[in-house]
Amino acid sequence: MSLFSLRKAPSSSNASESAVNTPTSPKPASPNAAHPLDAVTGGAFSAPTSGERAARIRDWLATGPALEQMNEVFKELSHRDRGAAKPLKEKLDELKRQKSQEQMSVEWAQKAQGLIDQPRLNLADALAWQRDAARAGAPLSREPLATLRQALAERVKAIEDLQHRVQVEREAAVLIAQRIEVLSTKPWRDAQQIAETLRTDVAQWQQQASALAQDPQWPSVDVKFPPMLDASRQQLQLVWDAFEAALTQTVAADANPQAPLPAVPVWADELRAARGQDVSAPADKAPQDTQAQQEKRARVAAELEQALSVLERELAEGHGKATPKAAADVRGLLKSHGRLVPAALDARAQAALGQAGELEGWQRWRADQLREELVAKAEALLQAPEGQRLGGRKMQETLRSLRDQWKTTDQGGQPNHALWKRFDEACTEAHKVVETWLAQVRQQSEAHKAQRLAIIEELKAWTLAHADSSDWKAQVRELHAFSERWREAGHLSEKAFADIQPVWKDAMHKAHERLETAQAESTARRKALIEEATALGAAPMLRIDAVKALQQRWQAEAHAVPLERKHEQKLWEAFRQPIDEAFARKSTEREKAATALNAHDQRVLDASRALEAASASGDAQRIRAAMNELEAALAGQAPAPAPATVAAPASVEPAASAAEAAPADAAEEASATEEAEASAPTAPAPAKPAAPPKKLVAVRGDDRPGMKKAEPAGRDGRRGDRPEGRRDGAPGRPDARGGRDARGPGAPSWREEREPRGPRLGDAAFRAQRQAIEAAQSSLRKLAAQAHGEVLTQLMTAWQQRDAEQLPTAQALGPRVSTAQRGAWASAVSKPAAPLPGETLLRLEMAAEVPTPAEHLSERRMLQLQLLTRRHAAAPVDTWAEDVAAVLGSSFDATAERRLQNVLKALLKR
Repeated sequence: MSLFSLRKAPSSSNASESAVNTPTSPKPASPNAAHPLDAVTGGAFSAPTSGERAARIRDWLATGPALEQMNEVFKELSHRDRGAAKPLKEKLDELKRQKSQEQMSVEWAQKAQGLIDQPRLNLADALAWQRDAARAGAPLSREPLATLRQALAERVKAIEDLQHRVQVEREAAVLIAQRIEVLSTKPWRDAQQIAETLRTDVAQWQQQASALAQDPQWPSVDVKFPPMLDASRQQLQLVWDAFEAALTQTVAADANPQAPLPAVPVWADELRAARGQDVSAPADKAPQDTQAQQEKRARVAAELEQALSVLERELAEGHGKATPKAAADVRGLLKSHGRLVPAALDARAQAALGQAGELEGWQRWRADQLREELVAKAEALLQAPEGQRLGGRKMQETLRSLRDQWKTTDQGGQPNHALWKRFDEACTEAHKVVETWLAQVRQQSEAHKAQRLAIIEELKAWTLAHADSSDWKAQVRELHAFSERWREAGHLSEKAFADIQPVWKDAMHKAHERLETAQAESTARRKALIEEATALGAAPMLRIDAVKALQQRWQAEAHAVPLERKHEQKLWEAFRQPIDEAFARKSTEREKAATALNAHDQRVLDASRALEAASASGDAQRIRAAMNELEAALAGQAPAPAPATVAAPASVEPAASAAEAAPADAAEEASATEEAEASAPTAPAPAKPAAPPKKLVAVRGDDRPGMKKAEPAGRDGRRGDRPEGRRDGAPGRPDARGGRDARGPGAPSWREEREPRGPRLGDAAFRAQRQAIEAAQSSLRKLAAQAHGEVLTQLMTAWQQRDAEQLPTAQALGPRVSTAQRGAWASAVSKPAAPLPGETLLRLEMAAEVPTPAEHLSERRMLQLQLLTRRHAAAPVDTWAEDVAAVLGSSFDATAERRLQNVLKALLKR
């Protein structure tokens, strides 16, 4: 049995169900038998791993098996291994998709062939076929749809070209007719010379027009073009027939004086002048008519010159929009007053009109190109992927821009109705997105308007509900919440917002009416408090209790009625200004009064300066002596120096001024000074030594004598069974229940037992002595650390050089090392180096409680276990001096030196 059958063996229920569903599918006769489809698929069913099965399925698919066989293999393999059946499923899906596309391709190919076979093709249907096929998912890039699409595109292009040629021929017919009309204003002999050329041009135009009608695509052109071409043909033919008949009659009248004159006035006048006939007008009016005719000629020439200059300027600049209008103006003047225009000016006008005709033709061609680009842009709006399509507002702006560009292109040129139809259909289809968006916008606007109306109604109800409320702070918060909700209520159009905003303002004004009245009254009360503060600050004696009461009234008013922040801040500044000025005056007076120091403060200041100088010198003995002098000065035992000057030194003035800066009354200042003196580290009197620190004993609160419920308190008012109520037997503080008389008449007061302290210090002297003492203590600590480091360095040097004379003295080593121990160290250094026992450094590190290097941790743990078994052996903390001597007696080692230094740093400091 294969490994795959062991891993993926189906259950009996699945096997029976698959047997019911697929009765014809082959099944293995036994677990050890191979699958019937294994040989067909190249061993896909017997492969041990999923990757090998997938690879064999791919190899089998490369051979091109039949669809029925692939379905059967997929049905069997998908139940066993979906991963291996994935390539087979993808192949089946691809075949299904190809089959679907083939069916779709046949369907759309039939539609396209039907359009091509029609004798009259509708351009809109041809363009809709490609759009609808692409939307349905037809494979337009494959055959036969690719060929049919190309054929339809070529036929559509041929129809559009034919329509364009119709418009060109129509314009050419108009130009030929204008040339014929202009010749009717010239001498008939000039017209006779150009008649043959005109006849050729007319005949050629008629042939080209007939050729257009014979084109195979002629039935497919727009219905407006055939009548347009027929009208141009008939109009040109009528103009040519009339011109030819008039010219024939003119030639006959010139040959025969008896023949009738032509209907063309210019030619008739010319024949009369040739025959020598008199002018029909009276003789007395001839000079006046000549003068008027000359003036008319000059006026026509000036007008034509002006219009011609405009046309030539537009042609030179290459403008396409204004050129048709300028050319039309020139043609109108030539048509109306052609017989009055000079020959040179007429030739110049004809040349400009010819250039204008060429430019108009190019303009129409360029306009069609621009229109095609606009059509492509309009059709691409809906062909974009679903996630990349424009939104409603952006689509609206784009459509508006495209239509404006189309209007600009149509100005000054002939419209293209076929392209316009495509463009309009694409824009109409794209505008559906805009309509959907506009509907959503209208719904949102209605919802926002309803929400705002609901807020207004809620505000009106709130106004009625709080008509008698005096919680102004809560009202301010709630009105601010209403304003926030109004601002966040959503967008409205300008017209809708202009209609609803006055209603909101009116409701908000009514809601604020009581609050504004209360704020006005509160402002008046605060201004009255400001006047009281001004009067209080101007008084010669500042009353602190009145100031506090006034401030409390202000705070109560501020808490009761809130005002606008800036206005409230201005009122507060006006209120506190006179009080601050009064306190500033008091502080100034206090500073002036504090400039004179008493004799005790001066002695303390001098001792503090001496201590600072000693701290800067770095001499420990001098620092200690200066500290003793300062302690004596604090206790008031130093001899009185010379009387201090009235003015304090310059270095003390900033401290004194800073101490007196805070505005406070005399009582508060005195209490602050007492607290500062109580917290100052004053030195005890030399006559009475300082008591040793009392040892603290941790006791639970409920275990105190007299606190247990089972142990009642003593009847005499003392706690517990001790006679004096103290744990240590010392006399305690008298019981509060007994009063002062309980102590007896001769009992001393507990307040009298406090140690006497020195005279009271001023703030400047107190700060100076405290800073000096802190600086001195810091200097002593630094000197002690330096001395300790020098002692260790000397000790290590003596060990390294084996020189006992370099060993530090016993006094330098400190109280932890006795003279005998130092002698043992000196003896060890002076002797020859001996081997170092392995556990000596470990014992020293255990005695000093310093960490051991990582490589010796296991040895230290072993030594600790061994020491636990040695009952009568001395502990490392008791033999550390002997261990140091053993280390000094060994040879010098850098590692041992570092470990010994770490040990001695801790041991010599204790």
